[in-house]
Amino acid sequence: MTSIYRQPLLHDAVLALEAPTQVWSGEDGDIGAAPIHGVYHGDTRVLRRVELEFADSRVEGVGFVPDGADRVTFVGLLRGIDDDAPDPTVRMLRERLVRPGGMTERLVVESHLGHFISTTVTVRLTPDFSPMQEVKAGVAMGVEWKEDGDAITDGTRMFRLFAPGASVTREGPDLVLTWAVSVGPRSSAAVEWAVDITDPTMVVGPAPEDAPRVRVPATHEPRLARWLEQARSDLDALRLTLPVAPEDVFFAAGAPWFLTLFGRDSIWAARLLMPDNVDLAASTLRVLARLQGNKEDRDSSESPGKMPHELRSDTLRLPNEDVWLPALYYGSVDATPLWVCLLADAFDAGMPEEAIRPLLPVMRSALDWLRERSSRSSNGFVDYHDESGHGLRNQGWKDSGNSIQWRDGSQAQGPIALCEVQAYAYEAAVRGAALLDALGEDGGEELRRWAANLAERFRERFWVATPEGEYPAVALDFEGKAVDTLTSNIGHLIGTGILTPEEERRCADLLCAPSMAT
Repeated sequence: MTSIYRQPLLHDAVLALEAPTQVWSGEDGDIGAAPIHGVYHGDTRVLRRVELEFADSRVEGVGFVPDGADRVTFVGLLRGIDDDAPDPTVRMLRERLVRPGGMTERLVVESHLGHFISTTVTVRLTPDFSPMQEVKAGVAMGVEWKEDGDAITDGTRMFRLFAPGASVTREGPDLVLTWAVSVGPRSSAAVEWAVDITDPTMVVGPAPEDAPRVRVPATHEPRLARWLEQARSDLDALRLTLPVAPEDVFFAAGAPWFLTLFGRDSIWAARLLMPDNVDLAASTLRVLARLQGNKEDRDSSESPGKMPHELRSDTLRLPNEDVWLPALYYGSVDATPLWVCLLADAFDAGMPEEAIRPLLPVMRSALDWLRERSSRSSNGFVDYHDESGHGLRNQGWKDSGNSIQWRDGSQAQGPIALCEVQAYAYEAAVRGAALLDALGEDGGEELRRWAANLAERFRERFWVATPEGEYPAVALDFEGKAVDTLTSNIGHLIGTGILTPEEERRCADLLCAPSMAT
Protein backbone atom coordinates (compact mmCIF):
# COMPACT_ATOMS: atom_id res chain seq x y z
CA MET A 1 0.00 0.00 0.00
CA THR A 2 1.39 3.39 -1.00
CA SER A 3 1.89 5.83 1.86
CA ILE A 4 -0.04 9.07 1.55
CA TYR A 5 1.63 12.02 3.20
CA ARG A 6 -0.53 14.91 4.35
CA GLN A 7 0.13 18.47 5.38
CA PRO A 8 -0.30 18.71 9.18
CA LEU A 9 -3.52 20.13 10.53
CA LEU A 10 -3.34 23.22 12.75
CA HIS A 11 -6.86 23.70 14.10
CA ASP A 12 -6.37 22.26 17.59
CA ALA A 13 -2.74 23.29 18.17
CA VAL A 14 -1.65 26.12 20.46
CA LEU A 15 0.83 28.66 19.08
CA ALA A 16 3.28 30.96 20.83
CA LEU A 17 5.22 33.17 18.44
CA GLU A 18 7.89 35.83 18.24
CA ALA A 19 9.32 35.80 14.72
CA PRO A 20 11.46 34.13 13.57
CA THR A 21 10.72 31.58 16.35
CA GLN A 22 7.46 29.71 16.88
CA VAL A 23 6.25 26.91 19.15
CA TRP A 24 3.27 24.66 18.41
CA SER A 25 1.87 22.35 21.09
CA GLY A 26 -1.22 20.61 22.34
CA GLU A 27 -3.73 22.24 24.66
CA ASP A 28 -1.96 20.64 27.63
CA GLY A 29 1.35 22.25 26.64
CA ASP A 30 3.08 19.04 25.59
CA ILE A 31 4.80 18.97 22.22
CA GLY A 32 4.94 15.88 20.02
CA ALA A 33 1.48 14.32 19.76
CA ALA A 34 0.62 15.98 16.43
CA PRO A 35 2.71 16.38 13.25
CA ILE A 36 2.74 20.19 13.49
CA HIS A 37 4.09 20.21 17.04
CA GLY A 38 7.58 21.52 17.61
CA VAL A 39 9.92 24.35 18.47
CA TYR A 40 10.81 26.07 15.20
CA HIS A 41 13.40 28.68 14.35
CA GLY A 42 13.37 30.04 10.83
CA ASP A 43 12.88 27.15 8.41
CA THR A 44 13.94 24.43 10.88
CA ARG A 45 12.10 22.43 13.54
CA VAL A 46 14.69 22.29 16.31
CA LEU A 47 12.70 20.19 18.81
CA ARG A 48 9.91 17.82 17.84
CA ARG A 49 9.00 16.63 21.34
CA VAL A 50 8.78 18.32 24.74
CA GLU A 51 6.89 16.27 27.33
CA LEU A 52 6.36 17.10 30.99
CA GLU A 53 6.06 14.37 33.62
CA PHE A 54 5.59 14.31 37.41
CA ALA A 55 6.45 11.38 39.63
CA ASP A 56 3.34 9.77 41.14
CA SER A 57 0.92 11.91 39.14
CA ARG A 58 -0.06 12.47 35.58
CA VAL A 59 -0.77 16.03 34.50
CA GLU A 60 -4.45 16.54 33.78
CA GLY A 61 -4.72 19.61 31.58
CA VAL A 62 -7.69 21.84 32.35
CA GLY A 63 -6.98 24.87 30.17
CA PHE A 64 -4.55 27.39 28.78
CA VAL A 65 -4.41 31.18 28.84
CA PRO A 66 -2.63 33.10 26.07
CA ASP A 67 -1.06 36.43 26.98
CA GLY A 68 -0.32 38.17 23.70
CA ALA A 69 1.27 36.25 20.86
CA ASP A 70 4.46 35.17 22.62
CA ARG A 71 3.21 33.88 25.99
CA VAL A 72 0.84 31.16 27.06
CA THR A 73 0.21 29.52 30.44
CA PHE A 74 -1.05 25.94 30.60
CA VAL A 75 -2.90 24.82 33.72
CA GLY A 76 -2.95 21.21 34.90
CA LEU A 77 -4.01 19.27 37.97
CA LEU A 78 -1.68 16.93 39.90
CA ARG A 79 -4.25 14.76 41.64
CA GLY A 80 -1.80 11.91 42.14
CA ILE A 81 0.01 13.92 44.83
CA ASP A 82 -3.10 15.67 46.15
CA ASP A 83 -5.27 14.58 49.09
CA ASP A 84 -8.54 12.68 48.78
CA ALA A 85 -10.83 15.72 48.94
CA PRO A 86 -13.13 16.17 45.92
CA ASP A 87 -11.79 19.62 45.08
CA PRO A 88 -8.20 19.67 43.71
CA THR A 89 -5.68 21.62 45.76
CA VAL A 90 -2.44 20.93 43.86
CA ARG A 91 -1.98 22.30 40.40
CA MET A 92 0.73 22.93 37.86
CA LEU A 93 1.31 26.10 35.84
CA ARG A 94 3.42 25.80 32.71
CA GLU A 95 4.41 29.33 31.74
CA ARG A 96 5.82 29.44 28.21
CA LEU A 97 7.60 32.44 26.73
CA VAL A 98 8.84 32.48 23.15
CA ARG A 99 11.45 35.02 22.10
CA PRO A 100 13.44 35.44 18.89
CA GLY A 101 15.88 32.56 18.95
CA GLY A 102 14.59 30.76 22.00
CA MET A 103 11.94 29.55 24.41
CA THR A 104 11.70 29.54 28.21
CA GLU A 105 9.35 27.46 30.32
CA ARG A 106 8.74 28.06 34.01
CA LEU A 107 7.10 25.10 35.73
CA VAL A 108 5.26 26.02 38.90
CA VAL A 109 3.73 23.60 41.41
CA GLU A 110 1.12 25.29 43.61
CA SER A 111 -0.18 23.51 46.71
CA HIS A 112 -2.98 24.48 49.09
CA LEU A 113 -2.35 21.46 51.28
CA GLY A 114 -1.43 21.91 54.92
CA HIS A 115 1.75 19.83 54.66
CA PHE A 116 4.90 19.45 52.57
CA ILE A 117 4.79 17.49 49.34
CA SER A 118 7.70 16.24 47.27
CA THR A 119 7.81 15.18 43.65
CA THR A 120 10.14 14.74 40.72
CA VAL A 121 9.67 16.92 37.65
CA THR A 122 10.90 15.52 34.32
CA VAL A 123 11.03 17.20 30.91
CA ARG A 124 11.84 15.01 27.90
CA LEU A 125 13.19 16.75 24.81
CA THR A 126 13.71 15.23 21.36
CA PRO A 127 16.00 17.25 19.06
CA ASP A 128 14.93 17.18 15.43
CA PHE A 129 16.42 19.74 12.99
CA SER A 130 13.94 18.78 10.24
CA PRO A 131 13.51 21.30 7.41
CA MET A 132 10.19 23.13 7.47
CA GLN A 133 9.24 21.93 3.98
CA GLU A 134 9.51 18.30 5.14
CA VAL A 135 7.27 19.00 8.12
CA LYS A 136 4.76 20.72 5.83
CA ALA A 137 4.76 17.78 3.45
CA GLY A 138 4.28 15.30 6.28
CA VAL A 139 7.55 13.47 5.58
CA ALA A 140 9.83 14.81 8.35
CA MET A 141 12.05 12.09 9.80
CA GLY A 142 14.47 14.18 11.83
CA VAL A 143 18.16 14.82 11.27
CA GLU A 144 21.07 13.19 13.05
CA TRP A 145 22.39 15.38 15.82
CA LYS A 146 25.29 15.37 18.23
CA GLU A 147 26.51 17.05 21.38
CA ASP A 148 29.22 19.65 20.87
CA GLY A 149 30.32 20.86 24.27
CA ASP A 150 27.25 22.48 25.81
CA ALA A 151 25.45 22.66 22.46
CA ILE A 152 23.21 20.29 20.51
CA THR A 153 23.83 20.59 16.77
CA ASP A 154 23.12 19.07 13.37
CA GLY A 155 26.47 20.39 12.18
CA THR A 156 25.12 23.79 11.16
CA ARG A 157 22.27 24.85 13.43
CA MET A 158 22.47 24.39 17.16
CA PHE A 159 20.80 25.11 20.45
CA ARG A 160 22.04 25.44 23.99
CA LEU A 161 20.03 24.06 26.85
CA PHE A 162 19.71 25.80 30.22
CA ALA A 163 18.13 23.98 33.16
CA PRO A 164 19.33 25.37 36.51
CA GLY A 165 19.26 22.74 39.25
CA ALA A 166 18.37 19.89 36.91
CA SER A 167 20.06 16.61 36.21
CA VAL A 168 20.55 16.39 32.42
CA THR A 169 21.00 12.96 30.81
CA ARG A 170 20.66 11.44 27.38
CA GLU A 171 18.33 8.49 26.83
CA GLY A 172 18.45 7.31 23.23
CA PRO A 173 17.17 10.14 21.03
CA ASP A 174 16.03 12.19 24.02
CA LEU A 175 17.50 14.67 26.44
CA VAL A 176 16.00 14.24 29.91
CA LEU A 177 15.86 17.03 32.49
CA THR A 178 15.03 16.04 36.07
CA TRP A 179 14.44 18.13 39.19
CA ALA A 180 13.57 17.10 42.75
CA VAL A 181 10.95 19.55 44.00
CA SER A 182 9.57 20.14 47.50
CA VAL A 183 6.59 22.39 48.11
CA GLY A 184 5.76 23.78 51.52
CA PRO A 185 2.27 24.07 53.04
CA ARG A 186 0.08 26.46 51.10
CA SER A 187 3.06 27.45 48.99
CA SER A 188 4.58 26.99 45.56
CA ALA A 189 7.87 25.96 44.00
CA ALA A 190 9.18 26.53 40.50
CA VAL A 191 11.86 25.25 38.14
CA GLU A 192 12.84 26.69 34.79
CA TRP A 193 14.47 25.56 31.59
CA ALA A 194 15.24 27.27 28.29
CA VAL A 195 16.74 26.81 24.84
CA ASP A 196 18.75 29.39 22.90
CA ILE A 197 18.90 28.66 19.17
CA THR A 198 21.55 29.72 16.68
CA ASP A 199 21.26 29.34 12.90
CA PRO A 200 24.01 30.97 10.81
CA THR A 201 22.05 30.35 7.60
CA MET A 202 19.17 32.67 8.57
CA VAL A 203 18.35 35.34 5.98
CA VAL A 204 15.83 37.16 8.19
CA GLY A 205 16.17 38.41 11.73
CA PRO A 206 13.99 39.69 14.55
CA ALA A 207 12.80 43.25 14.86
CA PRO A 208 15.04 45.26 17.21
CA GLU A 209 13.65 46.39 20.54
CA ASP A 210 13.30 50.00 19.37
CA ALA A 211 11.62 49.09 16.06
CA PRO A 212 8.21 50.63 15.31
CA ARG A 213 5.30 48.73 16.78
CA VAL A 214 1.84 48.45 15.31
CA ARG A 215 -0.60 51.20 16.22
CA VAL A 216 -4.30 50.40 16.34
CA PRO A 217 -7.28 52.75 16.64
CA ALA A 218 -8.62 53.63 20.07
CA THR A 219 -12.11 52.46 20.97
CA HIS A 220 -14.49 52.64 23.92
CA GLU A 221 -16.07 49.29 23.04
CA PRO A 222 -14.46 46.71 25.39
CA ARG A 223 -14.91 43.72 23.08
CA LEU A 224 -13.43 45.55 20.11
CA ALA A 225 -10.58 46.81 22.29
CA ARG A 226 -9.65 43.23 23.24
CA TRP A 227 -9.78 42.16 19.62
CA LEU A 228 -7.60 45.08 18.54
CA GLU A 229 -5.07 44.41 21.29
CA GLN A 230 -4.79 40.76 20.24
CA ALA A 231 -4.41 41.81 16.60
CA ARG A 232 -1.71 44.30 17.56
CA SER A 233 0.18 41.67 19.53
CA ASP A 234 -0.09 39.14 16.70
CA LEU A 235 1.18 41.64 14.14
CA ASP A 236 4.05 42.76 16.35
CA ALA A 237 5.08 39.12 16.67
CA LEU A 238 5.28 38.83 12.87
CA ARG A 239 7.80 41.65 12.47
CA LEU A 240 11.09 40.73 10.85
CA THR A 241 14.11 42.45 9.32
CA LEU A 242 16.88 41.69 6.85
CA PRO A 243 20.40 41.50 8.29
CA VAL A 244 21.61 44.06 5.73
CA ALA A 245 19.08 46.62 7.00
CA PRO A 246 18.03 45.77 10.57
CA GLU A 247 16.35 49.16 10.93
CA ASP A 248 13.70 48.33 8.32
CA VAL A 249 10.86 46.17 9.60
CA PHE A 250 8.43 44.13 7.51
CA PHE A 251 5.74 41.56 8.32
CA ALA A 252 6.26 37.85 7.78
CA ALA A 253 3.52 36.23 5.73
CA GLY A 254 2.40 33.99 8.58
CA ALA A 255 3.00 30.99 10.83
CA PRO A 256 3.80 28.20 10.53
CA TRP A 257 4.87 27.70 6.92
CA PHE A 258 5.58 31.23 5.76
CA LEU A 259 7.42 32.96 8.60
CA THR A 260 9.61 34.97 6.23
CA LEU A 261 9.44 37.74 3.65
CA PHE A 262 6.71 37.31 1.02
CA GLY A 263 6.33 40.27 -1.31
CA ARG A 264 2.56 40.09 -1.71
CA ASP A 265 1.72 39.27 1.91
CA SER A 266 4.14 41.75 3.45
CA ILE A 267 2.72 44.48 1.20
CA TRP A 268 -0.90 43.66 2.01
CA ALA A 269 -0.20 43.65 5.74
CA ALA A 270 1.35 47.10 5.44
CA ARG A 271 -1.50 48.40 3.25
CA LEU A 272 -4.21 47.19 5.61
CA LEU A 273 -2.56 49.02 8.52
CA MET A 274 -2.68 52.38 6.78
CA PRO A 275 -2.94 55.27 7.45
CA ASP A 276 -1.80 54.88 11.07
CA ASN A 277 1.42 52.96 10.38
CA VAL A 278 3.22 54.89 7.65
CA ASP A 279 6.61 54.05 9.16
CA LEU A 280 5.97 50.32 8.75
CA ALA A 281 4.81 50.86 5.17
CA ALA A 282 7.95 52.86 4.42
CA SER A 283 10.25 50.19 5.80
CA THR A 284 8.40 47.46 3.87
CA LEU A 285 8.85 49.47 0.68
CA ARG A 286 12.58 49.83 1.29
CA VAL A 287 13.08 46.15 2.10
CA LEU A 288 11.47 45.05 -1.16
CA ALA A 289 13.17 47.79 -3.16
CA ARG A 290 16.55 46.34 -2.14
CA LEU A 291 15.52 43.01 -3.65
CA GLN A 292 13.92 44.34 -6.85
CA GLY A 293 14.94 42.30 -9.87
CA ASN A 294 17.70 43.59 -12.12
CA LYS A 295 18.27 40.76 -14.60
CA GLU A 296 16.49 38.00 -16.49
CA ASP A 297 16.75 34.63 -14.75
CA ARG A 298 14.46 31.80 -15.77
CA ASP A 299 15.13 29.63 -12.71
CA SER A 300 14.18 32.33 -10.19
CA SER A 301 11.61 34.13 -12.43
CA GLU A 302 13.58 37.34 -11.85
CA SER A 303 13.16 40.22 -14.31
CA PRO A 304 14.29 43.85 -14.18
CA GLY A 305 11.79 45.83 -12.12
CA LYS A 306 10.03 42.80 -10.65
CA MET A 307 9.44 42.43 -6.91
CA PRO A 308 10.27 39.15 -5.14
CA HIS A 309 7.78 36.51 -4.12
CA GLU A 310 9.63 34.94 -1.18
CA LEU A 311 12.97 34.74 0.57
CA ARG A 312 14.29 31.56 2.19
CA SER A 313 17.56 30.42 3.75
CA ASP A 314 18.09 27.79 1.07
CA THR A 315 16.48 26.22 -1.96
CA LEU A 316 12.88 25.27 -1.15
CA ARG A 317 12.12 21.76 -2.36
CA LEU A 318 8.56 20.53 -2.04
CA PRO A 319 8.57 16.77 -1.38
CA ASN A 320 6.29 14.69 -3.60
CA GLU A 321 6.05 17.59 -6.07
CA ASP A 322 8.24 18.57 -9.02
CA VAL A 323 8.75 21.98 -7.48
CA TRP A 324 11.91 23.60 -6.22
CA LEU A 325 12.34 27.31 -5.68
CA PRO A 326 15.60 29.23 -5.34
CA ALA A 327 16.18 30.89 -1.98
CA LEU A 328 15.21 34.25 -3.52
CA TYR A 329 12.26 33.58 -5.81
CA TYR A 330 10.35 36.04 -7.97
CA GLY A 331 7.42 33.85 -9.06
CA SER A 332 4.69 36.34 -8.14
CA VAL A 333 2.78 38.34 -10.73
CA ASP A 334 1.08 40.70 -8.28
CA ALA A 335 3.78 41.82 -5.83
CA THR A 336 5.12 44.38 -8.33
CA PRO A 337 1.93 46.42 -8.93
CA LEU A 338 1.02 46.09 -5.24
CA TRP A 339 4.38 47.63 -4.29
CA VAL A 340 3.48 50.70 -6.37
CA CYS A 341 0.04 50.86 -4.71
CA LEU A 342 1.66 50.73 -1.26
CA LEU A 343 3.99 53.58 -2.20
CA ALA A 344 0.97 55.64 -3.28
CA ASP A 345 -0.85 54.73 -0.05
CA ALA A 346 2.15 55.84 1.99
CA PHE A 347 2.44 59.13 0.11
CA ASP A 348 -1.26 59.86 0.62
CA ALA A 349 -0.90 59.05 4.34
CA GLY A 350 1.97 61.47 4.84
CA MET A 351 5.21 59.65 4.07
CA PRO A 352 7.72 62.50 3.73
CA GLU A 353 8.76 63.55 0.25
CA GLU A 354 12.43 63.07 1.15
CA ALA A 355 11.64 59.41 1.90
CA ILE A 356 9.54 59.00 -1.26
CA ARG A 357 11.96 60.44 -3.81
CA PRO A 358 14.69 57.76 -3.46
CA LEU A 359 12.02 55.18 -4.29
CA LEU A 360 10.84 56.84 -7.52
CA PRO A 361 13.39 55.00 -9.72
CA VAL A 362 12.19 51.75 -8.13
CA MET A 363 8.59 52.69 -8.92
CA ARG A 364 9.43 53.55 -12.53
CA SER A 365 11.18 50.20 -12.96
CA ALA A 366 8.19 48.38 -11.48
CA LEU A 367 5.79 50.17 -13.83
CA ASP A 368 8.10 49.45 -16.76
CA TRP A 369 7.94 45.75 -15.88
CA LEU A 370 4.14 45.83 -15.90
CA ARG A 371 3.99 47.44 -19.31
CA GLU A 372 6.73 45.24 -20.72
CA ARG A 373 5.05 42.09 -19.39
CA SER A 374 1.71 43.04 -20.93
CA SER A 375 3.35 43.90 -24.27
CA ARG A 376 5.03 40.48 -24.38
CA SER A 377 1.78 38.68 -23.61
CA SER A 378 -0.20 37.23 -26.49
CA ASN A 379 -3.39 38.81 -25.13
CA GLY A 380 -1.94 42.17 -24.07
CA PHE A 381 -2.55 41.66 -20.34
CA VAL A 382 -0.19 41.17 -17.40
CA ASP A 383 0.13 37.39 -17.17
CA TYR A 384 2.38 34.68 -15.77
CA HIS A 385 3.79 31.35 -16.83
CA ASP A 386 6.42 29.25 -15.11
CA GLU A 387 9.22 29.06 -17.66
CA SER A 388 11.62 27.17 -15.38
CA GLY A 389 9.71 23.90 -15.25
CA HIS A 390 10.19 23.69 -11.48
CA GLY A 391 8.47 26.83 -10.18
CA LEU A 392 4.95 27.64 -9.07
CA ARG A 393 2.28 26.76 -11.59
CA ASN A 394 0.09 29.62 -10.36
CA GLN A 395 1.58 32.92 -9.28
CA GLY A 396 -1.27 35.01 -7.91
CA TRP A 397 -2.58 35.05 -4.36
CA LYS A 398 -4.22 31.71 -5.10
CA ASP A 399 -0.98 29.93 -5.90
CA SER A 400 -1.81 26.27 -5.36
CA GLY A 401 -1.38 24.16 -8.46
CA ASN A 402 -5.12 23.65 -9.06
CA SER A 403 -6.43 27.08 -8.07
CA ILE A 404 -7.43 28.41 -11.52
CA GLN A 405 -10.24 26.20 -12.81
CA TRP A 406 -13.03 26.26 -15.34
CA ARG A 407 -16.61 25.83 -14.20
CA ASP A 408 -16.39 22.08 -14.86
CA GLY A 409 -13.39 21.78 -12.52
CA SER A 410 -10.75 21.34 -15.21
CA GLN A 411 -7.60 23.37 -14.81
CA ALA A 412 -6.89 26.39 -16.96
CA GLN A 413 -3.65 26.24 -18.91
CA GLY A 414 -1.13 29.06 -18.85
CA PRO A 415 0.02 31.65 -19.52
CA ILE A 416 -2.68 32.95 -17.19
CA ALA A 417 -3.85 36.57 -16.91
CA LEU A 418 -5.70 37.00 -13.60
CA CYS A 419 -8.53 39.51 -13.29
CA GLU A 420 -7.24 41.05 -10.05
CA VAL A 421 -3.73 41.50 -11.46
CA GLN A 422 -5.13 43.70 -14.23
CA ALA A 423 -6.91 45.72 -11.54
CA TYR A 424 -3.73 46.08 -9.49
CA ALA A 425 -1.84 47.12 -12.62
CA TYR A 426 -4.50 49.71 -13.45
CA GLU A 427 -4.42 51.14 -9.94
CA ALA A 428 -0.61 51.16 -9.90
CA ALA A 429 -0.43 53.05 -13.19
CA VAL A 430 -3.07 55.64 -12.27
CA ARG A 431 -1.77 56.27 -8.77
CA GLY A 432 1.84 56.12 -9.89
CA ALA A 433 1.00 58.83 -12.43
CA ALA A 434 -0.62 60.96 -9.72
CA LEU A 435 2.47 60.56 -7.54
CA LEU A 436 4.75 61.66 -10.38
CA ASP A 437 2.51 64.68 -11.00
CA ALA A 438 2.52 65.64 -7.32
CA LEU A 439 6.32 65.58 -7.21
CA GLY A 440 6.75 67.49 -10.45
CA GLU A 441 8.06 64.46 -12.36
CA ASP A 442 7.26 63.54 -15.95
CA GLY A 443 5.68 60.35 -17.25
CA GLY A 444 2.25 60.61 -15.68
CA GLU A 445 0.25 61.16 -18.85
CA GLU A 446 1.75 58.14 -20.57
CA LEU A 447 0.84 55.96 -17.61
CA ARG A 448 -2.75 57.23 -17.61
CA ARG A 449 -3.12 56.41 -21.31
CA TRP A 450 -1.81 52.90 -20.72
CA ALA A 451 -4.19 52.41 -17.78
CA ALA A 452 -7.20 53.67 -19.76
CA ASN A 453 -6.41 51.27 -22.58
CA LEU A 454 -6.02 48.40 -20.11
CA ALA A 455 -9.40 49.15 -18.51
CA GLU A 456 -11.14 49.29 -21.88
CA ARG A 457 -9.70 45.97 -23.02
CA PHE A 458 -10.43 44.42 -19.61
CA ARG A 459 -14.11 45.29 -19.98
CA GLU A 460 -14.19 43.77 -23.46
CA ARG A 461 -12.34 40.54 -22.69
CA PHE A 462 -12.97 39.59 -19.07
CA TRP A 463 -16.69 40.13 -18.51
CA VAL A 464 -18.79 36.96 -18.89
CA ALA A 465 -22.44 35.99 -18.48
CA THR A 466 -23.32 32.75 -16.65
CA PRO A 467 -26.31 31.45 -14.68
CA GLU A 468 -24.94 33.37 -11.65
CA GLY A 469 -25.00 36.66 -13.56
CA GLU A 470 -22.50 38.94 -15.27
CA TYR A 471 -19.06 39.38 -13.72
CA PRO A 472 -15.35 39.42 -14.58
CA ALA A 473 -13.89 36.00 -15.30
CA VAL A 474 -11.23 34.84 -12.88
CA ALA A 475 -8.66 34.80 -15.69
CA LEU A 476 -7.84 34.49 -19.37
CA ASP A 477 -6.09 31.27 -20.38
CA PHE A 478 -3.31 30.67 -22.90
CA GLU A 479 -5.75 31.07 -25.80
CA GLY A 480 -7.19 34.28 -24.40
CA LYS A 481 -10.44 32.54 -23.41
CA ALA A 482 -12.24 33.81 -20.33
CA VAL A 483 -12.09 31.25 -17.50
CA ASP A 484 -15.68 31.81 -16.45
CA THR A 485 -15.67 30.48 -12.88
CA LEU A 486 -17.24 32.81 -10.33
CA THR A 487 -14.63 33.30 -7.61
CA SER A 488 -13.80 35.65 -4.76
CA ASN A 489 -11.02 37.11 -6.92
CA ILE A 490 -13.49 39.68 -8.17
CA GLY A 491 -13.54 41.21 -4.70
CA HIS A 492 -9.99 42.43 -5.30
CA LEU A 493 -11.21 44.57 -8.20
CA ILE A 494 -13.35 46.73 -5.93
CA GLY A 495 -11.65 50.00 -5.08
CA THR A 496 -8.93 49.75 -7.71
CA GLY A 497 -10.73 52.00 -10.20
CA ILE A 498 -10.92 49.49 -13.03
CA LEU A 499 -14.66 49.02 -12.43
CA THR A 500 -17.47 51.56 -12.57
CA PRO A 501 -19.54 52.03 -9.38
CA GLU A 502 -22.32 49.99 -10.96
CA GLU A 503 -19.91 47.17 -11.80
CA GLU A 504 -18.53 47.24 -8.27
CA ARG A 505 -22.05 46.89 -6.88
CA ARG A 506 -22.69 43.93 -9.18
CA CYS A 507 -19.52 42.21 -7.96
CA ALA A 508 -20.33 42.96 -4.32
CA ASP A 509 -23.82 41.48 -4.70
CA LEU A 510 -22.39 38.30 -6.21
CA LEU A 511 -19.82 37.97 -3.44
CA CYS A 512 -22.67 37.98 -0.90
CA ALA A 513 -24.94 35.69 -2.91
CA PRO A 514 -25.74 32.08 -1.88
CA SER A 515 -23.64 30.72 -4.77
CA MET A 516 -20.53 32.11 -3.07
CA ALA A 517 -21.46 30.90 0.44
CA THR A 518 -18.82 28.19 0.78
